[in-house]
Amino acid sequence: MKRHLDAAPDPIAGAADPGWRPTPGTQVTDRIQLGDFLRRRREALRPEDLGLAPGPRRRTPGLRRDEVAAMANMSTAYYESLEQARGPQPSVAILASIATALRLTPDERHHLYLLAGHAPPTAAEPPDYLDPGLAYTLDAVAATTPALISDDLSNVLAQNPLNVALFGTFADRPGHERNLTWHWFTSAHWRSVLRSASPREEEATSLLYVADLRATVTQRGHDPAAATLVADLREASAEFAGMWDQHRVSTLRCSTKSVFSEQVGRLDLDCVILASPLSRQRLLLLQPVPDTKTVDRLSRLQLLIGGGR
Repeated sequence: MKRHLDAAPDPIAGAADPGWRPTPGTQVTDRIQLGDFLRRRREALRPEDLGLAPGPRRRTPGLRRDEVAAMANMSTAYYESLEQARGPQPSVAILASIATALRLTPDERHHLYLLAGHAPPTAAEPPDYLDPGLAYTLDAVAATTPALISDDLSNVLAQNPLNVALFGTFADRPGHERNLTWHWFTSAHWRSVLRSASPREEEATSLLYVADLRATVTQRGHDPAAATLVADLREASAEFAGMWDQHRVSTLRCSTKSVFSEQVGRLDLDCVILASPLSRQRLLLLQPVPDTKTVDRLSRLQLLIGGGR
């Protein structure tokens, strides 16, 4: 049986109300472009490709609105209101149904969510998948720059030899033991390795970890892996739990760190994070701070670990 969705009072007036203005910081439904996109994608579909009879009554190309609404499990009136730029902001669940009904490609689905004012969901990746572009860069900088690849939850997936020499092997550890956010909030030793300039800077780093994880959890649609990590962190760390409840959201950034190596001494490193446009993964590079002894010391460390092979 078809489930009918009644149009609720419109929380975002958008283009339908010329006097309306968005609240700063909110995501806005682009009603006119959303309606145009839905209409054009509907008209681009051929009924016979979906197992529907072309029928003599069709006077326009593509599917009828009632056919799309039926496949998306919603009322025709609701779907029509979206195409006509006068409906309420559609929910994530409704967008998923429409995307399936219209046979949208991944890029089109991403575009649909943005037009509707929602963060596009990120696709799941196989557990052993490693982004090829990031993996190439990881190897390319191996002689000069400690680096690692992590997923969007900060689980370490790969490290180059300089990174392993400084921090040990993470990628092969079980469970949360390969997660950088977990170590930050549960290991005093890990914080002592990544020395911050001041308690204020350490607190700022903690907030960035939490805000990044909050954004990631939403992008993943609160999937089991993300939910489990958050629940375990809340139980293990009162600091994390308090910051999580602040509901801050931010892209992960990291500042200059001082790392002490027993083999070559202090290393001053600028942290750079590169996110892949093709996966959930990111590359974390620790570049030598200019005008310090770090370049020479990393060169010595590279010789030491290279000579031990």
